[in-house]
Amino acid sequence: MTSPYGTAGELVSALGRAGIPCSVTVSNTRQNGSSDADCTAAINGVPFENEISVFGPPVTREEIGTSVDHRRGEGQTLVAAGSWYVYVRNPVFAPQIAKALDGVVLPGKEIPVRSYSLPAIPASPRFDTVQQLAEALDGAAGCTDRQESGSGQLTCRTGTKIGRTPNCATLQLHSDEAARNKAISTEISHPDVPASLVTAGNWTVNLCDYSLANQVARALGGVVVAYDGK
Repeated sequence: MTSPYGTAGELVSALGRAGIPCSVTVSNTRQNGSSDADCTAAINGVPFENEISVFGPPVTREEIGTSVDHRRGEGQTLVAAGSWYVYVRNPVFAPQIAKALDGVVLPGKEIPVRSYSLPAIPASPRFDTVQQLAEALDGAAGCTDRQESGSGQLTCRTGTKIGRTPNCATLQLHSDEAARNKAISTEISHPDVPASLVTAGNWTVNLCDYSLANQVARALGGVVVAYDGK
C-alpha cells in the first residue's frame, strides 16, 4: 500500500486534520531521511500514546518488514502503510488511527510466557485507582512526573524523596488475580532483560531501580518478584 506521508511530522498533521490531535513529546530526524515521533492523543477523553516511525528512501521493503515483524513479535499493535508505521500503545484505538491515516491495523502477536513459579501474593492491599497506587508509592520511594496512558498504566520517577537518582516505575491495576499474574509472568519472560516488581492485591509496580524493591514492598504491603534475565 502506498502512502502520501514522508515524515513523522506529516503523519502528526494528518491525525490533527482527522480530529485526533497528537501532542508531540519526542521527535527525531536522521540523515538518511527516516524520522520518528512520540505523541499523545485522546479519543473520547481517554489519552493514549503513539510511536511513529517513517523510513527514508534508502531503507528497503525487506528492512521495513523485518522491523514490523519484530515490533509485532513484541506484542505491539501497529497501524501501517507504505514506508511508515505507528505503534498504538492502546490497541483499542488502532482502528481510529488507521482510518485517519488510511492505513491498516497489524495486531501484535501473543508473547510466549515462560513457566515461572510466583511467590505467595497477598490478597491486599487493593487500590481503587492507579492514582491511589501512585500516592502510596510516592510516600514510599517517590513518584513524580506522573504520566498516564490509555491502557490504564501510569509511569513516574522514583527516588526523589530519599535522595537517590530519579528513576522510573510503571504502575498498573489489574481486573483480577489471573490478569495480574499473567502481567507479571509476561514481564519476566524476556531473556536477558532483568525485572523487579512489587505486587499485591490488584496491582503491580515495575521498578527500574531494583534497589528500591524491598523498601517499596515493606511500605506498600506487597512482595517482590525478581527476575535476573536468565
